[in-house]
Amino acid sequence: MNQFKTFALMAGLTALFVVIGNALGGQTGMFIAFGLAIAMNFFSYWFSDKIVLKMYGANEVSEGQAPELYSMVRNLATRANLPMPKVYIIPNDQPNAFATGRNPENSAVAVTEGIRHVLSREELSGVIGHELAHIKNRDVLIGTIAATIAGAISMIANIAQFSLLFGGGRSDDEDGGTNPIAALVSIIVAPIAAMLIQMAISRAREYIADEEGARIAGNPRYLSNALRKLHNASQQIPMAATPATAHMFIVSPLSGGGAILSLFSTHPPMEKRIERLENLRLY
Repeated sequence: MNQFKTFALMAGLTALFVVIGNALGGQTGMFIAFGLAIAMNFFSYWFSDKIVLKMYGANEVSEGQAPELYSMVRNLATRANLPMPKVYIIPNDQPNAFATGRNPENSAVAVTEGIRHVLSREELSGVIGHELAHIKNRDVLIGTIAATIAGAISMIANIAQFSLLFGGGRSDDEDGGTNPIAALVSIIVAPIAAMLIQMAISRAREYIADEEGARIAGNPRYLSNALRKLHNASQQIPMAATPATAHMFIVSPLSGGGAILSLFSTHPPMEKRIERLENLRLY
């Protein structure tokens, strides 16, 4: 169901790009914005793993340095039919984890020092399973594509805004030009709509990783119990995380919430994630 939701949201994001792009920027503006967005996100796709690991001071560990953690990752990766990812430890007390890498052959799993002290072995296996599911499902690629299209929509809106301020709207693709009021509304609404769809895609991928991760670990309760502990601890132990990278973690390292803000959240509500896992039957 969530796989279909991801497909539908990606299709909606693409349709929004085509409709808004043609209405505001014309074909030329669409190609320029899409080209710029691809260039920006191409760099992110290839190098963001190294950047984010360095940003959080993650240290790669060998089997000799962290034998229990390394062995767990290796066993679960084998169960998931994945190559062995690199293993990193982040020197931070907040219990959390994330996976990164452009494909399964170039991937990494990073856990904080805090998570190793808070979770039991079974709970940690549920978390590792979740992160391996992100790698298996190539969620970095899906997120990059969504970010590229959403970024292109925002660029088109900026181009159209500049055109309204200094050129009175586009008239190259249609005889009558663009209605300034309709264009202004589109300029405001389009980037917000694109962001909402992008965040919805991220939440759908989290649900999929939860379910797949539970299957990899072998028991949904491992992950549901872990999420409950991680959520509570993340509200009490701060982490100097940036909003641009918060979506990578298994639980948001940023505090705050609410009904409206949840629409812009990269993570589903924790109570729904836990409920889904506890109702999940693997066999």
